[in-house]
Amino acid sequence: MLKILADGEVHSGEALGAALGVSRAAVWKQLQKLEQYGLVLESIKGQGYRLPGGLDLLSAEKIYSALGEESGALLRKLILFDEVDSTNTRLLSLMEKGEGHAVALLSERQSAGRGRRGRQWISPYGAGISLSIGWEFNGGVQCLEGLSLAVGVAIARALARFSVPDVRLKWPNDVWCHGRKLSGVLLELKGDLTDRCAVVIGIGLNSGLRSESAAAIDQPWADLQQVKPGISRNQLVAAMLAELLPLLQNYTEQGFSAYREAWMQLDQFAGQKVTLQAGTQTWSGIAAGVSEKGALKLNIDGEEQHFHGGEISLRGQI
Repeated sequence: MLKILADGEVHSGEALGAALGVSRAAVWKQLQKLEQYGLVLESIKGQGYRLPGGLDLLSAEKIYSALGEESGALLRKLILFDEVDSTNTRLLSLMEKGEGHAVALLSERQSAGRGRRGRQWISPYGAGISLSIGWEFNGGVQCLEGLSLAVGVAIARALARFSVPDVRLKWPNDVWCHGRKLSGVLLELKGDLTDRCAVVIGIGLNSGLRSESAAAIDQPWADLQQVKPGISRNQLVAAMLAELLPLLQNYTEQGFSAYREAWMQLDQFAGQKVTLQAGTQTWSGIAAGVSEKGALKLNIDGEEQHFHGGEISLRGQI
């Protein structure tokens, strides 16, 4: 049903029934379920039904085609779901079974998407990007220092392929656009943290969010389709994978040092007075970039201090 309606055109109940091999009553029953997905169905008297604006549905074929052979060779498996609780949760389950390395998992909708610090990530059907990538590393967790920041650089580079303006990075896990959050990164680890460990990199990106869903977001946010309309979700996923897969393949050798300068050039808060909150403690100082290991550098009363966790905001605006 959704694949047919995705074109945004008007389809009669009779035509839908014929295409699906079901009765008009069954068609109506299915159409009523679309509200559960946050989709607005328009009924046009005497003509039929349509989804205004249509849907840009994910397609494995289109993603592989745009990805190309070189990057595609690094991807062992691409999995697309219609709906999951969380792409990270599903991929972590595969990692525990030893089946998640070099796997990318996408879903049209998440019912329990997770952001940093226990926040919910809003991911309505057919909008935005909900992507998780699994990768196994030798050398323990110490070889992964700065990985979330490097992933941010990769996302920024993917967006640059489409000339998306004013893309910046906020330490440690956010991609901003026009001073608002566009994308977030959530890393989760499994396995032996001193030897061979598995990482799931979860990425959420706002694109084409409908007003009903966006109302639930509790912080300033940006939407890709409002900033740069017309970017295909499949093309964007392919560009993200083309940047991320080589990064993961070479990270134990290159480390964050290969991405540090690029991160510094995109630093949203460079040179500004910021507040860092970590647990119940707060510090205020001048943001001075990041260290070779991805730690935040703050100039506090003339002394440079490094921090490996927490969340920053403009001074006094946590």
